[in-house]
Amino acid sequence: MLQVNNIIAEKDRYITGLKKRNISNAEELLNEVIQLDESRKSTQQELDSNLAEANSIAKQIGALMKEGKKDEAEKIKARTSELKQLNKELGEKLNGIQDDLTQKLYNIPNVPNESVPAGNTDEDNVEIKKVGEVPTLNDGAMAHWDLIKKHDIIDFDLGIKITGAGFPVYKGKGARLQRALVNYFLDEAVKAGYSEVQPPIVVNEASGYGTGQLPDKEGQMYHIGEENLFLIPTAEVPITNLYRDVILNEQDLPVKHAGFTPCFRREAGSWGAHVRGLNRLHQFDKVEIVQVRKPEESYQALEEMCAHVEHLLSSLNLPYRILRLCGGDLGFTSALTFDFEVYSAAQGKWLEVSSVSNFETYQANRLKLRYKDENKKSILLHTLNGSAMALPRIIAAILENNQDESGINIPEVLQSYTGFNRI
Repeated sequence: MLQVNNIIAEKDRYITGLKKRNISNAEELLNEVIQLDESRKSTQQELDSNLAEANSIAKQIGALMKEGKKDEAEKIKARTSELKQLNKELGEKLNGIQDDLTQKLYNIPNVPNESVPAGNTDEDNVEIKKVGEVPTLNDGAMAHWDLIKKHDIIDFDLGIKITGAGFPVYKGKGARLQRALVNYFLDEAVKAGYSEVQPPIVVNEASGYGTGQLPDKEGQMYHIGEENLFLIPTAEVPITNLYRDVILNEQDLPVKHAGFTPCFRREAGSWGAHVRGLNRLHQFDKVEIVQVRKPEESYQALEEMCAHVEHLLSSLNLPYRILRLCGGDLGFTSALTFDFEVYSAAQGKWLEVSSVSNFETYQANRLKLRYKDENKKSILLHTLNGSAMALPRIIAAILENNQDESGINIPEVLQSYTGFNRI
């Protein structure tokens, strides 16, 4: 979440940034935060003053009792009782103001980086790079939802039988291709200096608030009501929360983790042709990369993470493009996001397969994630994450782009993992 001191110091910049997100009442929201903070400070000052007076009176009573002046001591005890009740009321008031302030901050998104373009929807995102040749398919080429039936490698009907729509069953060479991609992505992440972790796929409410899925995306997450737990929408949540309430030493940085998990998203309200087949699922596999960096290093780290995703897509010989997200399409917690899309030849459209984001201090402030510099000063860190990568649409593009009349060619880099070169 945003820091109140920064809101006060850079109010005009924050208003401008939030208006990029099409928040028309940005100034009003920030003024409410500032007013609550002023109320918090004045209440705290009053409470501190009363506590100081109570301590002073306690010392006076002690001194009077030692001097045998019991009657005088009893007279000023009444003020002690009065202060005790007043301080109880002030403490409750202070807690209420702090809760209101925290909730207000939880509901204000991150301020976009200055390079984020203005815009309302994904149609306003800016293409900054396009790489690779769009393949020309033979007559009779199939979309992946037909290919998977023809070759019996993924079964949506079985998934519906077992669970419901959006939970496919991978079979035979489809399952092996899925596993091959996971292992390949993890191995490449380790080569790039990431430490592999295998986190839980269920998180508590504090973790959801820590990375900003709560309260923004609670309607998109699967909730386990009795235990008040959530199935993760991305490995970003548990991996980043490894560092909740942690103060790192400077020599511990940078932190670089990669992890594979299944991901679960309700995708409430999704419908139409864009959700067909593997294009949008309720459960899917993904390898995630996460970094924790010093503020002055985070945008260099963002470039490194984008280069890593580019390497993966190039090695799979998939045509891709990179988009800089506009303010209206930017994730709630992100300061700057680059989306990667691959071209799906049979569908004739671009499919998002990765998002790489810098959250600056937004998540770290929620997480209380800091490091001590050489002067022992605690400084909020920057957090970053990226999909490297989400599997379903990668598989869709591989199947569609590499098909011929008799089968599907497997990218060369995956063949040692799959054990076969064609489906």
